Amino acid sequence: MSGAVLTCVDHALVGLRRPGPPPRADTLRAACACGWRSAAVYSLDWNTIGDRPLYEADVDLAGPLADWTAHLSVVRDAAVPLPEPLAALPVEIAEQLTATAARAPLAALLRAAGVLERIAARAGREAAHALCDDGMSAEAVATARTCTDSESNPSCPYRRLSRGSH
Repeated sequence: MSGAVLTCVDHALVGLRRPGPPPRADTLRAACACGWRSAAVYSLDWNTIGDRPLYEADVDLAGPLADWTAHLSVVRDAAVPLPEPLAALPVEIAEQLTATAARAPLAALLRAAGVLERIAARAGREAAHALCDDGMSAEAVATARTCTDSESNPSCPYRRLSRGSH
């Protein structure tokens, strides 16, 4: 799950090349790396914003932040808690990586991160397949993994899992 609010702007001309300045978004909404997008949209007042980038303008982000926080609460409440022996492990790994970054080349830190990603991906796939073999739905597996909307979210690796599909 992402640790920051991602903003999503809506406009019809994304990716199209045309003369002049790029199109400006009319609305802003909260989004998450899992694929979730808030239903609520918040208008942008370009007369107030002017030519400043959104990150420099005094744009009220209270609505999108509240939407994203509510989404995280739903995901957190639906997620299966970590088993006790594993609960402290992510904190310990983060502390070790931070300490290592201060004294080792960054390439070594990147290698460590890659190794951890491969271990986690393999363990996650094996656990997900075992759960599906035991009859758990792909949606339930995705929820346990904190992916939401697994059927419609192409970035969720568990969206295509079903009994007998592996």
